[in-house]
Amino acid sequence: MALLNILLLSQIAGYVVALILSLCIIVPMSLHQEEFRGHCLLFSTGVWQEPDGQFVVNWASRLYCNYTIFVGMVLFITSAIQIYRLSMFMWHGEDSSFLSAFVDVVTSIFLVTLTLVAAIIVTLGFITWCQCMTKRFPSCELAAGNAIDKADDIDTSGFHIELGAAQFGIWSSLSIWVGLSVFAVLKLLRYHQLENMKVSMYRERQRLIEATTNNQ
Repeated sequence: MALLNILLLSQIAGYVVALILSLCIIVPMSLHQEEFRGHCLLFSTGVWQEPDGQFVVNWASRLYCNYTIFVGMVLFITSAIQIYRLSMFMWHGEDSSFLSAFVDVVTSIFLVTLTLVAAIIVTLGFITWCQCMTKRFPSCELAAGNAIDKADDIDTSGFHIELGAAQFGIWSSLSIWVGLSVFAVLKLLRYHQLENMKVSMYRERQRLIEATTNNQ
């Protein structure tokens, strides 16, 4: 039981960190879309006009940003539910069942997959945008705050910090959820071992009963 208690505490701590990191995805990505008037810079490209120095943007689909925010929301809700559920187990001195542990494993692996896809989208999409920015500015960071697209009335002042924070949040979330998946698998294996021990003890008890009966 000591091992199960350690795993339970580790899971609760992991979900608390995952909850905080999910906000590092939701908040900056939502701010970005608001400042870009609903547009999403991920995978967006364009050309620079020489006369006025403006950037004529070929906006990519908003689904890239919406998907990332969606993943952040799923991670937030799941973390909050798990923190409450595991805290109740800890309060009552209990732990989840074998079936519940199995569901945790499947859920964690599923969320790891969703988060990995979102992390790749944010990273590659931001690189694509920055490659366009560096055609006119020394670095992508220096492009922030410049009126590069007056036609779309976008506010570029915070895009580099916001996307940087989103990348940090999503890659950190990925590592945390991989860890939570490992904890869930360890708990499932522990339950499996306990179940095998119970079966073995039951069979041994039955064998002893039969042996005693035969001797009498």
